[in-house]
Formats: sequence, structure tokens, C-alpha cells
Amino acid sequence: MKKLILTAAALLALGASAQAQETVRIATEGAYAPWNFLDDAGKPAGFEIDLAAAICAKAEVTCEVITNDWDSIIPNLLAGNYDVIMAGMSITDERMETIDFTQNYFPPDPSRFIAPSGAGLDIANLEGKRVGVQGGTIQAAYAEANLAGKNTVVSFGTADQAMADLGAGNLDTILADGAYLEPVVAASGGAFELVGEDVMIGNGVGAGLRKDEAELKTKFDDALTALKKDGTLDGLIAKWFDGRGPYFTE
Repeated sequence: MKKLILTAAALLALGASAQAQETVRIATEGAYAPWNFLDDAGKPAGFEIDLAAAICAKAEVTCEVITNDWDSIIPNLLAGNYDVIMAGMSITDERMETIDFTQNYFPPDPSRFIAPSGAGLDIANLEGKRVGVQGGTIQAAYAEANLAGKNTVVSFGTADQAMADLGAGNLDTILADGAYLEPVVAASGGAFELVGEDVMIGNGVGAGLRKDEAELKTKFDDALTALKKDGTLDGLIAKWFDGRGPYFTE
């Protein structure tokens, strides 16, 4: 397994004294803005880092954030190298055979295709194209099941690597979360555009835990319920996803 990188012992939760608090280790990828990324100082930042701080404060636990490569993030959870995954991970039946999830903290989000502007791709009849995906994602599974054969599906370690190859002309399109691709298109100065219809996959994004962590799951679920009710979660979504929502409050 790839080496774990301890990047922060931050996110000190408020409430009970530090001596009485439980320490929860939260793993994130650190390479999937705006969900999670490394800031200019090399520290985890983004929507899920802010949300983790809010969850841990509400649950009165001390948290530390660890970055781990996507392809080994579930194996390292199962190995006990950390306690929770918060990494833009969609809740799926396949993953729930291995790990458990909290309630979702982001609703089911359409996956989208991105392509160079003016490429004229017919996504509904895609053939003979090179389609990029991040390996181990719901989009990778969808592409292998629905696009492979007539097209070449190319898997990457990170979404940013796929975007680099698209920009270099080595791919025709990428399939990824709409919430990831929309700011990429907006910042591209017209170089890229979203193409084709929405692809609905997964049941929203939640925090992943080992199946034997029922007590911790309850703490996180209770905290998420409270953060949904008081508007904190919708506020964080609006902050990091260009005013999206509200999803959980009226």
C-alpha cells in the first residue's frame, strides 16, 4: 500500500476537554477540488475539510486529517490506518459490501462528460474515442460497463491527471462528477465544455467507515443531522460549489 502522509493534526473540536475527547483520524485524497485539495501551504483544504471540522466540533471529538491516494483509500481504512474516509466518495451498493457509510452529506450529483469546446462529440453514440476516468470511481465502473468495446477507457490515478491528458489532446472526453467538472469548465476560458446528457450514478456522497464502527457512525450521523437542520451544511455547499443548494433546509 502507498505511504500515508500525515498532513494535519488540526480540526480541534470544541466542547469537551482535549483529554476527554476521542481522536478520530479522517482520510481524504487531497486532489479533488473543491471537495478536497492541498492549499499553497500543503495543508488539506476544501469543502470536506470544513465539513469535517464542523462534524467533529458538533460530535465533540478531536480530529486529524490524513491524505491518502485514492486507489488505496478503502484498503487503508480496513487496515485500521485511519477511522473515516471523507473524499468525495459516492455511496454505492458495491462499496457497502465492504464498508459502511454515514447518511449522505451531498445529494446524488449527476456525472458529466467534458470535452474541448467545439469538438462536436455525440455522447449518445460515442465510438472510437478515448474516454478518461479516475480509477476506482463510479464513473470508471460506468464507463467500463457502457462505453468500453466501442471506445478505449483510460484510467488515471487522479482526476487532475485525466484533465491534463484531455488538455494535451490525448483524450477525447472525461466522465466525472458534475460538481468537479463545472468549476473546471468555468475556469477554462472557453477551452472546455460539458457535453451530452447527465449520467445519474450513486446515492450521494457520504463518509466511509469500517462496519465495526457503529458508535462512531452514530456520532457522525447525529452531527450531520444537526448540521443539516441548522443550515451549516447547506452553507458549506454554497460556499464551495458556487452557490449550489440549498439541499437540506427549506
